[in-house]
Amino acid sequence: MAGYTGTKDEYLARLRRVEGQVRGIARMVDEDTYCIDVLTQVAAVTKALEAVSLGLLEDHLTHCVVDAARQSPEAGQAKIREASDAIARLVRS
Repeated sequence: MAGYTGTKDEYLARLRRVEGQVRGIARMVDEDTYCIDVLTQVAAVTKALEAVSLGLLEDHLTHCVVDAARQSPEAGQAKIREASDAIARLVRS
């Protein structure tokens, strides 16, 4: 079971809002909306996706990593490495 299973509906609702925002940005570009207004919306979508990412990361740490650490030190270390790699990817993006 995924660490976010309990909050899956919340994540889906957030992602649907982001999806709507992205469609709105495409519409803005299609309608030749002022550049700064488009960039403002892009920044909003970026922040919304960052919030989803941070929530998923927290769920992963509090569920998946903790559960793995309870199983064995090796399993816990593997999940920590996986989380560290995910954090590195988020920071680079």
